Amino acid sequence: MNSLRMGIVGVGRMGANMARRLKDLGYVIGGVYDVRAESADQLAAELGCPAHRSLAAVTASADVILTVITDDAAMRGIFSGDDSLLTDAAGKLFINCATVSPQVHEEISAACDAVGAAALEACMASSITQAREGSLYLMIGGRESDFQIAEPLLKGLSTALRYVGPVGQAAKVKALVNMVMNINTAGLAEGLGLGAALGLDLNMLKEVFSQTGANSRVLVTDGDDMIAREHDCYFSASHAAKDSGIANALAAQAGVAVPLSLATQAQYETMVSKGLGELDKSGIAELTFPGRGA
Repeated sequence: MNSLRMGIVGVGRMGANMARRLKDLGYVIGGVYDVRAESADQLAAELGCPAHRSLAAVTASADVILTVITDDAAMRGIFSGDDSLLTDAAGKLFINCATVSPQVHEEISAACDAVGAAALEACMASSITQAREGSLYLMIGGRESDFQIAEPLLKGLSTALRYVGPVGQAAKVKALVNMVMNINTAGLAEGLGLGAALGLDLNMLKEVFSQTGANSRVLVTDGDDMIAREHDCYFSASHAAKDSGIANALAAQAGVAVPLSLATQAQYETMVSKGLGELDKSGIAELTFPGRGA
């Protein structure tokens, strides 16, 4: 059994599966927390650990706290206020896994330093299945000395582990990963949608794509789902819109034109506006295939 006690904040699909993986690896789970108390209660019952009702209690119960939070506002929220993760946090290590802006990761790291704690960003380029299996692709930002402390734990969660540099750098890389992935997904949806409108055999078209310059990773992960209209959520359209927005904000700050990424963000925001935001990102095909009438 590993001696480190783990706390997990945010036990949605990714956070819950990472907690299960840590339990499998022999880590003591000091407690879990989620704004949806019922989610925390269910996971706590499964793992045999407390479901805390305060963030400060999570910090008190753990040596390392893993956070998997939805957005910038939520991330700032758990590290500020009277009941925050930074209550009596000296000596604790926070590993922040959400896709949020580099600025927020930098703010959280500075806040941790101010109370004698430490923070790493552990940006994930994988999905729910990989979280459960411990086969995540993780990009780590923060002090290298903190990374070395956390490296054995992080290796247990991943099959590909990359230290990127100071805090904020991993979030920038992750934003670009998701920017390109989202563009590829939107492009595939348009290609297959147009193929359907032209009466082409879509399985033939997908095979041709796979052997030519039209190939991409999303062809493997999303192509069949687009054709079959199977959009069970692994990475939601609402998250795709958010993440493209992070990349586009970075582009605006850098003075770089990214018209394809802006158009992709607009497509995913259209999905959200039509009530399709909790479909998988493959659901963008509902905007492009003839006769679907999203």
